[in-house]
Amino acid sequence: MSGEHASMRIIEGYARGGTELAADEVWAVEAHLEVCRVCRDRLSAAVGVQAPAVASLVDTVWSALEPQLAMVPTMPPGRRWSARLSRWMTPTMVPWLAMVTVVTLLALLLDLVDIDSGELSLVLLLAPVLPVLGVAASWSRGLDPAYELTASVPRAGLQLVLRRTASVLGVVVPALLVGGWATGVMVAQWLLPCLAFTATTLALGGVVGVTRAAVVLAGVWAAVVVAPTLATHRTTFALQTDGLPVWGLILALGIGVVIARRSAYSVLGAHR
Repeated sequence: MSGEHASMRIIEGYARGGTELAADEVWAVEAHLEVCRVCRDRLSAAVGVQAPAVASLVDTVWSALEPQLAMVPTMPPGRRWSARLSRWMTPTMVPWLAMVTVVTLLALLLDLVDIDSGELSLVLLLAPVLPVLGVAASWSRGLDPAYELTASVPRAGLQLVLRRTASVLGVVVPALLVGGWATGVMVAQWLLPCLAFTATTLALGGVVGVTRAAVVLAGVWAAVVVAPTLATHRTTFALQTDGLPVWGLILALGIGVVIARRSAYSVLGAHR
């Protein structure tokens, strides 16, 4: 790519079938063509010169389809909103996000009724792993019925991962904000671990797969923090204000790894 548009070398190579281009160049130009009319026009002109047989075939197919397309009814407003929403989440994410919200509300309820929990806040204890569960569901091969289609599109890389993660955080963070406010827990005390755990999941997901990373980290959190905390009824160092600088460092490292390995999310391994 050069500047804001694809170079003529890439345009002409793509018009000839893309066999001369690297795999990442093909993915990049396909994603760029979705949003750039100038490059689509340049590609159309290049196809006419580089592959006249393809241009002739496209013209033939278009002349047959055009009369039929004129009779196709427009998409209802409800479905248009559904199509836009699908860019951010899958249908399987909805019950998972509902479950995460219910768990947050139950934790808040238990905190408010004070069931002999000592210094322990269940909202604070669950905050780091709640978004991780939603991220795992949003990127799971087994839970996404459109997985094969999603994995094959040019934007199935980091951009899609971040969109779905943002959708999860958009539901979880407000619920945790209400829970933290009601129980008197400082915002940074649950928000930093929450974001740090999410960033670490994405960073590790570029190596072993997002779903696997979420399961591993949730298991580690349950064994190292949740179990000892419930056993002693005392807030561990990981959840105290003294541990906030450590969570900030983990968050920064996680974001750095995600940026450095951003191309890893375009391969199938990240979908595991």
